[in-house]
This record gives sequence, C-alpha cells and structure tokens, in this order.
Amino acid sequence: MSTHAPAASGSILKQSSAVWAIAFACVVAFMGIGLVDPILPAIAKSLDATAAQTELLFTSYLAVTGVAMFFTSWVSSRIGAKNTLLIGLALIVVFSVLAALSNSVWNIIDFRAGWGLGNALFISTALATIVGAASGGTASAIILYEAALGLGIAVGPLVGGLLGSVSWRGPFFGVTTLMAIAFIAIVSLLKSSGLEKPTPTKLSAPFRALGRPALAALAVTALFYNIGFFVLLAYTPFPLGFGALGIGFTFFGWGVGLAITSVWVAPMLTARLRRTTVLKIALPLLALDLFGAAVVVHSQVGLIVCVVVGGLVLGVLNTVLTECVMEATDLPRSVASSAYSAVRFIGGAIAPPVATLLADAYSPSAAYVFAGASVAVAFIVVLLTTKVLRRVDDGAEPEPVEAEAISAGEMS
Repeated sequence: MSTHAPAASGSILKQSSAVWAIAFACVVAFMGIGLVDPILPAIAKSLDATAAQTELLFTSYLAVTGVAMFFTSWVSSRIGAKNTLLIGLALIVVFSVLAALSNSVWNIIDFRAGWGLGNALFISTALATIVGAASGGTASAIILYEAALGLGIAVGPLVGGLLGSVSWRGPFFGVTTLMAIAFIAIVSLLKSSGLEKPTPTKLSAPFRALGRPALAALAVTALFYNIGFFVLLAYTPFPLGFGALGIGFTFFGWGVGLAITSVWVAPMLTARLRRTTVLKIALPLLALDLFGAAVVVHSQVGLIVCVVVGGLVLGVLNTVLTECVMEATDLPRSVASSAYSAVRFIGGAIAPPVATLLADAYSPSAAYVFAGASVAVAFIVVLLTTKVLRRVDDGAEPEPVEAEAISAGEMS
C-alpha cells in the first residue's frame, strides 16, 4: 500500500463512476482473502473433512494466486487492463458459485484454486486502472485504493461470519452476487479508450527479476513472514473454538487493526525511521506475538488478544515490505512486484496445512511455534542482507511509480 503519496489536490469523493466501480470490486476482492476463515470449522463438520483438508482452501487459493502473479503483467500488457479485470472478475464469479454448490471439500479446494487465478488477474491490474481512470488526480485514486483494500480486509471475516452463521455456503454466494454486480458496473462504466495503452512485457521478466539480490532478499523475507501471517489467519479458527459469528468478529478486529496501521501508522514510522529499521522492529514483535499465541493457545481471550495485536503489526509489515520492493531495484515496478508477490504467496500456501499437521501430531501450540520461528527466519534474512537492501532506505518514488508497484504487491 502506498503511503508516501502527497495529499490529493481534490476530495477523494470527486471521482468518476468508473473509479468507484473498480474500488467497489477491490473491496470485494480483498474480502475474499478472509471470507472463508469463519466457516472453516463449519465446512469441516458439514462435509466430514479434517482440519488439514479444510486448510487446503487457503493453500489452493494462494498457490495458484502466487504462480499466476508471475504471468499477470504479461497478460494485462497484451489484452489490456479492462479485459484483464473482467476476466478476473468472471473467474471469481464462476468459481465462487461452484464452491457454494459443492458437496465435497475436495471440489471446494479445486474451485478455490480457480478463484485464486481470478483474484490474481483482477488485483494485479486494479490500481493501475483506477489511476488511469481517475479524474481527481493520482493521489486521490491511490488513497481510494488504500481505503478499499483496508475495508475489504477488515469486513471479509465479518461478512463471512454473518453469512456463515446461516450456512457455510452463504459467504460463497455472497461473493458471487457482489462480484457479479462489480462485473456489470465495470462493463458499463469503464471505457477502454480512456486507459493508457500498455507496453508489452516479456514472459520471463518476473523470473529474471528474482536474480537481483535485493529483490531476492525481500522475496525470501516475505515468504517466511507470510507463513506467520497465514498461520494466524487460517489456523486460529480451530483452537479459538467459536462459531462462525464469533470467529468473524475476532478477525474483524484483526482486519481493522491491520487497516489502521497500514494506512496511518506505517507512514508515521517510515517518516522517522529507515524502512529496514522498521522491519527489524516489527518482525521480532510479530514473532513474539506468535510465540505468545503458542503459550495461551487454550485461552480464548488470550488468542483473541494475539490475533488483534498480530493484525496491528501485520499492517505495518505489509506496507513497509511493499515500499521496499518499490525501491529495491531499477526494474519496472510492476515486474518487481509480480515476482515478489508470487514468491511470498508460496509461504501463504505452505502455512495452513503444515500448521494443522503439526498441531495434530504434537499440540496446538506447535502451529504457532512454527509460525513464530518462520517470522524469526524472516528477521534473520533482513539482518544478513541489510547492506544489499541499502537502496530501499533512500526515499519514496513519485506517485505514478508507486501506483504501478502497488497494483501487483498488496494482496495480503
């Protein structure tokens, strides 16, 4: 999430209807990350699935999203932003309704994979399109995107809990309906003629980008950091012991904390400290929070506190890591962000099933020890690569450059 853009010249509300349509779709797309969280226990019970099997709903989604991120810049640069957005939305609609109609956990896992492909295509293009369609200035468009991202992350678990308290199928039907509305709005309101013609990128560009030491260091950091992120998000509903609504409210608190710190606290910190310094403070705090969750795993109140505190720290890390990616190389920012995002989603895909298997084999605490240790590895990587990352502390990029980067770099 960009945090260095200057204040908009006009009100954030003075945007075209096309920008509002994309912003609405962004809210729903980011809701999809946490939407299934409250219904994991209900799916396990209703479909006679194990906890490890239901955790694969996150793994299939994130693994496909990560792989797809290597190719989204190549696709959108050839078929155009509007077409990429619409294909992404259409895939989400189709696969979310198929998931809602499923009677097998394995079918839902497969359909979540298709959902992940749609989300990768949509999110990788959304901000660049908002900026291209904005009538109130680039800064206003970026702020609007940030607001949509924060709102979606915060509201997703709450909507999942409310609809999931009626039926585990409810959240899937909810996404289908909202994304269908977003599809119609973008078809009607977004005119391709008003968007910049993209410059085609090479298919190999994101893979070659990982050969840059600074970008590779950040990608490895994010891979291990994302393990902590998704153990907290995807595994916690099981030891928490609440119904769908209780889980939804717990992770609504998590999402609100994440949104607040990513939009307001992170820029305050990076205005006063080097980005690498902020990482060296926030990563150990997150590791300690996860180790704390291992200690209080049998206390509902203790776990709730760890979830909300974790959200506060995660918001800072999401923003600062993405800004670091912007500054790390002289590569096109969309290419660098795609490569970085693809690697970090591998961490997110690994985390939920491994955490559940460790919990089953040893104890629920083992899942959080695994998460805390992974974040500690991320911290060590930053310590060992500080000299390589020197460039990320040099300052902010101009707005258009930041916008290009965020479009691929802010999915978790």
